[in-house]
Amino acid sequence: MFKKATLMFLYAETSLHAGSGTSLGVVDLPIQREKYTDFPVVQASGLKGAVREWFEFKFTDNANRRKIELAFGPDKIGSEESGYAAAVTFTDARILLFPVRSLKGIFAYCTSPTVLERFRRDAQIAGVTLDWTVPTPPNDQTVLGVQGGSDVAADDQVLLEEYAFGFQANADVTKIAEWLSHAAFPNGSEYHFWRDKVKKSLLVLPDNAFRDFVKLSTEVQARIKIDNDKRTVVKGGLFYEEALLPDSLLYSVVLAHDPVKDDRAELADADAVLEFLRGIDRKRLQLGGDATIGRGIVSVRFHTQEKQAEPGKEGQGNG
Repeated sequence: MFKKATLMFLYAETSLHAGSGTSLGVVDLPIQREKYTDFPVVQASGLKGAVREWFEFKFTDNANRRKIELAFGPDKIGSEESGYAAAVTFTDARILLFPVRSLKGIFAYCTSPTVLERFRRDAQIAGVTLDWTVPTPPNDQTVLGVQGGSDVAADDQVLLEEYAFGFQANADVTKIAEWLSHAAFPNGSEYHFWRDKVKKSLLVLPDNAFRDFVKLSTEVQARIKIDNDKRTVVKGGLFYEEALLPDSLLYSVVLAHDPVKDDRAELADADAVLEFLRGIDRKRLQLGGDATIGRGIVSVRFHTQEKQAEPGKEGQGNG
């Protein structure tokens, strides 16, 4: 069970294809989705592998290699060294903000009450205190936005894709936007514009509308396979691939416990494990498939607060 926990935010800088295999539908290669919500997700196994790959590429000395094995688990399947578990656990990376094309302001950062309530629940696991409450739109034709001048609303209306919604300014949305800008978005100087934009273009959509947008407004590209000799399309070589849009914001709960090996000289406890993982904070990694065509580049941001398990209650909240 875990002793420490924190939040890791992933801001997509390019299209992200975390694939779920082939499909019999219109899209041949869809992205991973939750079964019961259809919300986009990046499964924990893929996220953990991408983070581990970053560390293995970054650190090649023996001391850090040992830390990688203690943190992520041994890489020697079938040997004596494979008999212990990793000291770090990642949950699936869930969607928090989804960009939707807007007639005014280019695009809006969109979320929904269900998404925010789940985030509050997950943040509690990491011991993150949130000073805002989740607002709910009054009906399915109205969205809630920030006070003081939303850059995606005009005359109390918002046009997202081809759908028109009524607009209501809301104090809780303003608080959420301020918190996201300060605590969740990457804090490098190159993100100054985006931290300001979320404070002006955040929208809380009705749950049904949000579900429709994340299902129908992802990026779908037609791709082809070329015959190297004929320089023409291979018969049957046309396929459609789905990707999560750039400027999407996801998050994962990162849980750590003491390394289970007796020799803990490299990583003594859960604090040391999280401190080691923070080596990727404010860095970029490649997540999902299609690395050679530039997909899956995300910026990583760790939240600064961490949860300390109470004595005798190790791992509570991880049920």
